[in-house]
Amino acid sequence: MELVCPLCNGLTKYLCRCHKCESVMIDKGPITDFLDEYSPYLPIGLTSMVDGANSNFCVHLFYCEKCDHDKRVKIERIKI
Repeated sequence: MELVCPLCNGLTKYLCRCHKCESVMIDKGPITDFLDEYSPYLPIGLTSMVDGANSNFCVHLFYCEKCDHDKRVKIERIKI
């Protein structure tokens, strides 16, 4: 069995509301995708060491288009 992020793999959705304006925030993907132009292509085992979580979590960046606020959310990986 392998641990995967349910958001990255389209298995579930996560509703995140902005604490400033209460708008629904947009999931921009794993925070590690924003490190550099190659980071989306690196192995998960490597990027999980730098995203502020451990290998059991995937940290996603959520963004509010209305008030330009962003938030990091730890998403628990699931076994498949």
